Amino acid sequence: MLGVTPQPPLQQSDAATTPEPTPQEVLHLLELNVRDYAIFMLDPAGCVVSWNTGAERIYGYPAGEIVGTHFSAFHTSDDLVLSKPDFELELARAQGQVEDEGWRLRRDGSRFWANVVITALYDETGELRGFGKIVRDMTERRRAEEDLRESEERFRLLVQDVSDYAIFMLDATGHVVSWNAGAERIKGYRAAEIHGRHFSVFYPREDIAAGRPEHNLETAVHAGRVEDEGWRVRKDGSRFWANVVITALYDEQKRLRGFSKVTRDMTERRLAERSLSDRRRLLAHLVRAQEAERRRIAWDVHDESIQEMTALSLRQQVLAQQLPEPYAEQLSELSEEVNAAIARLRTLVTRLRPPGIDRRSLAAALEAYVAEHAAEWGLEYAVDSRLGAEPPPETSVTVFRICQEALANVHKHARAGRVELVLSQRGGGVLTQIVDDGVGVEDLISLRLDPDHFGVIEMRERAETVGGWWTMSRRPEGGTLVEFWIPMLAEPEPGSGDQPPREVRT
Repeated sequence: MLGVTPQPPLQQSDAATTPEPTPQEVLHLLELNVRDYAIFMLDPAGCVVSWNTGAERIYGYPAGEIVGTHFSAFHTSDDLVLSKPDFELELARAQGQVEDEGWRLRRDGSRFWANVVITALYDETGELRGFGKIVRDMTERRRAEEDLRESEERFRLLVQDVSDYAIFMLDATGHVVSWNAGAERIKGYRAAEIHGRHFSVFYPREDIAAGRPEHNLETAVHAGRVEDEGWRVRKDGSRFWANVVITALYDEQKRLRGFSKVTRDMTERRLAERSLSDRRRLLAHLVRAQEAERRRIAWDVHDESIQEMTALSLRQQVLAQQLPEPYAEQLSELSEEVNAAIARLRTLVTRLRPPGIDRRSLAAALEAYVAEHAAEWGLEYAVDSRLGAEPPPETSVTVFRICQEALANVHKHARAGRVELVLSQRGGGVLTQIVDDGVGVEDLISLRLDPDHFGVIEMRERAETVGGWWTMSRRPEGGTLVEFWIPMLAEPEPGSGDQPPREVRT
């Protein structure tokens, strides 16, 4: 048989033995401990008769200073002119309670935004004993609300008044729910005409048949946003080339609320790009024609003039061996002059069509050219190629030609000991820098006007003819910097929008 252990008698808790606080004690505890609210009482005339810790914190008055003072001391001069304190008491007396928000004054004269509730207090006989007043400092909340309101207003003005962009919102199914001035200007619909309609109305028939509108929304949902370019349709049926960004919009619970859509009319840019493309094709054709003509002249000079003069020199040498003096010596001197002319013609042919430019990359052709002439000119050299891809032939030829002329100028005029050539790809073209350690450029303007420096003008004109730029300047540390940019003269990719970099003078 199991034994039962006797349990000690239940003891009453200390809380059970603590007497309930009286209403006066509860009020006193509230007055002492509540700090976020000013809780105080007014007599029927509106004078302060009680004051809690929160009131002292919010208003700045200790109880000894404010008890007995009329509560109008908390109101601004504007409120006093309108007798607002007396009106609030009358309204509380008539309705039982009044709530108000407005500016109130602290002891130091500073203002705060207050939420105020005044309650009329009656005893059992129905006699008015005074008013209870609860005040909360709402300055921070009001400031936050004003900041939010101003932010929303700025955003509203931005969205509504921007005319270069169509900025509007779609609901989760793709129907238009907002419309700005830019949307009306670009697409032609007034807000009342387009609200509630599916955004597929802006797409051409072929895009609708291919499901492009739905695909764009699905992509935005999965990726967060989607950017697209293509033809769009205005209200009058005309088409424009649009850049479109669709962004999925979610609320705090990660629920899809809709989409924002920003559209820009890029028709002018597209036309400009196509014009640039046509111009580049024309320039490429011009460069090819120039090089073909140079090649033909070079071949003619080599195959006809040089070979005929070489044959003439050989016959002179044979004839000189058969003639007596002094005719043999005179004929030998004439043969030497012919050989010198042949050498000059060979140099001309090399300049017209350098060997290797058709068979090598631009960097390799330039390095071979510099290496061939550097020893002859007594120059140290370096060629640094930072090109990611080989430029089109027309671009390479133009760069090579300008480098030829620039290096010839270094040899003739710079009195330099070293030259460095740097190639890099920049902004859809080739940026070339040629740096020497010579005497530098003293007066670029007079240099350009000097007939002996026709090459300076030629370099600039060659660059500018194909849509690039060229500059020459003195380096602070000495020497000269020749810098030029040549665009890719092949047809650009559609929509690439490459722009030449701004000229930077060193």
